[in-house]
Amino acid sequence: QVQLVESGGGLVQAGGSLRLSCAASGRTFSNYVMAWFRQAPGKEREFVGVSSRIGASPAYADSVKGRFTISRDNAKNTVYLQMNSLRPEDTAVYYCAADRTNIGRSYRQYDYWGQGAQVTVSS
Repeated sequence: QVQLVESGGGLVQAGGSLRLSCAASGRTFSNYVMAWFRQAPGKEREFVGVSSRIGASPAYADSVKGRFTISRDNAKNTVYLQMNSLRPEDTAVYYCAADRTNIGRSYRQYDYWGQGAQVTVSS
């Protein structure tokens, strides 16, 4: 069982930056694929990015590619989402998610979830 706690959300102006953190309990963090998803009001939860167990070659949705970066520090049991050049359409609740077996872009594949962090980008 993995417990994920998110922090770092907030309100920023368009063009600004935020960094989200997702801290996992225990000492088995490196065994999990870690992903980020987001959900805007009235919309389905969508893929943002995913990191392998060792943090190599992260993959991103086209909508955030070149602006967002996933990194992970297995020694600290923490994964990060650095968000730059934010746009109003990035406004959403952001969730980190963990899976022990597979790398994927569908939220239905993930077993463990953070509580969500609100990110609001103003014009």
